[in-house]
Amino acid sequence: MARLHVMERSHAQAVMDDLHDALGRRLAVSSLAPCPVEFTAALVNLCSTQSCGKCTPCRVGLSALSDLLADVLEGRADESTLNLIERTARTIYLSSDCAIGYEAGAMALTAIRGFRDDFEHHIREHSCGFDREARVPCVSGCPAHVDIPGYISLVEAGRYADAVKVIRKNNPLPLVCGLVCEHPCEMHCRRGMVDDPMNILALKRFAVEHSDLNDHKPHVVDNTGKRVAVIGGGPAGLSCAYYLAVMGHKVTIFEQRHHLGGMLRYGIPSYRLPRERLQAEIDWILSAGIDVELDHSVNGEELARLRDEFDAVYLAIGAHSDKKLGLPGEEATGVESAVKMLRSIGDDELPDLSGQRVCIIGGGNVAMDVARSAVRCGAEKVSIVYRRRICDMTAQDAEIAGAQAEGCEVLELTAPLAIETDEDGRVSGLRVQPQIIGEPRRGRPAPRAAATPERVISCERVFVAIGQDIDSKPFEDMGIACKWGRVVTDSDGAVPNFDGLFSGGDCQTGPATVIRAINAGRVASANIDRYLGFDHKIKLDVELPTVQFKGKHECGRCELGEREAGERIHDWNLVEQGLTEQEARQEASRCLRCDHFGFGAFRGGRNLEW
Repeated sequence: MARLHVMERSHAQAVMDDLHDALGRRLAVSSLAPCPVEFTAALVNLCSTQSCGKCTPCRVGLSALSDLLADVLEGRADESTLNLIERTARTIYLSSDCAIGYEAGAMALTAIRGFRDDFEHHIREHSCGFDREARVPCVSGCPAHVDIPGYISLVEAGRYADAVKVIRKNNPLPLVCGLVCEHPCEMHCRRGMVDDPMNILALKRFAVEHSDLNDHKPHVVDNTGKRVAVIGGGPAGLSCAYYLAVMGHKVTIFEQRHHLGGMLRYGIPSYRLPRERLQAEIDWILSAGIDVELDHSVNGEELARLRDEFDAVYLAIGAHSDKKLGLPGEEATGVESAVKMLRSIGDDELPDLSGQRVCIIGGGNVAMDVARSAVRCGAEKVSIVYRRRICDMTAQDAEIAGAQAEGCEVLELTAPLAIETDEDGRVSGLRVQPQIIGEPRRGRPAPRAAATPERVISCERVFVAIGQDIDSKPFEDMGIACKWGRVVTDSDGAVPNFDGLFSGGDCQTGPATVIRAINAGRVASANIDRYLGFDHKIKLDVELPTVQFKGKHECGRCELGEREAGERIHDWNLVEQGLTEQEARQEASRCLRCDHFGFGAFRGGRNLEW
């Protein structure tokens, strides 16, 4: 008899592992539960099956909690039941021996506190009060609520121009979003339950690249005689201007820089968003009859003049001011903000970093853009210095991987302490303190100083990429309410106490994503139109292909390729390569058409206007 045995994976364990994987995929994409109370009860029941039975709070508590939730669902509960659920969940959380118990208690506490209104609705009405008119998951995940299944079906049918029309109903910058959108829609894609989420971003790009921008011009209704000033030519301003123009209003954009685009031009390098493609999309928007005044700054006095001259004003100045580190040596020669560097590149003024060692401080997409731009500007070595872990970075995974592939080193858990200078006051190094990760703070594990000596990273240039601010002081001085530097508005975007003045985009929300800014402009256009006394509708006249059930076949996701790193670092050409027609058709065929099948289907038909 052998003393020990090599444990092999049994058939039962293999099946269990497969079920765990399937459950993980389901939970990852199931952002819309039919009922929060049912969802909470299901989670508690699942946690109960994992209990080893050793400690009473987990063994008995989870069973009792499950019974209490069943009482709510079956109409046997009253207000005291909710208080008992909360106390029971809290007891489980505080006294269970292991994570199976206390994390189950934490989930239940989050649910009862976060969905209290729905729990109470169950008790009063014996039914769920949750919004059962939920959109299709991917449409719900898109801030602009673009009809994603609709345009994917058109890509599959080879009707690319019609696909672009569908996108433009809610988003006038489809190519921009096909290249740089953070695609939150894919996080909610139900195809992820089967294998992998749809490559929605790539399909949007394919549709635009395979249709002529001039296939259709903006349809502009009769002139209303109303004039609207849009301050800022970034994504929010362009979006608002476009929709107001097609509604028949005369729009003028006032932009303080040499070109329109805002952070699309002055914050995103050409290797991600080529200038000529951005300009082509902007030109298409301007073809709706929009006037533009470039190199036109607007301060408080100028804003007052524009309010007198125009019937309405939309303030969309973005977030273009840099944040300071507050470190010794920050004013040294060779220290520059990421915002300033990218702005110079946007004006085709490339910094000469030949032979220099460069440090970038920060962990967001801007930090990655600066790092990869520094490589293209001839830097000898590029180091990204970040005080947390790589997995805590706010930059997209693809951007981090792209920077590393191009030779940038990422120094995680490294906190800047001071900028070292030489006798001439020029940067000679960055003094840093190694960190150790600790307890969460504001939703992320917070670092603290490790018991490791400080060190100096030798460098000649330091770029600070720790976020952007809004230059709101000129508007605060004239009485516009601001909070944390952001313009305060009503729910419709109107600025309180300033009749006819609206605001949106990054200057109102703080730095956010491109698609959120685009949607902010769209929403503002509808509310400005109503303020002006109209109720114009943005309509769609595209007939979609007939829906057919395609079965349940698994199929891998088509990913975008990239140019070889050793080649692309020597130019500013687009890095990502688009899908081929074969890949696009195959990828589009993977769509499960949740707009037709399942809980997320459009109720009462598609939303053909807004």
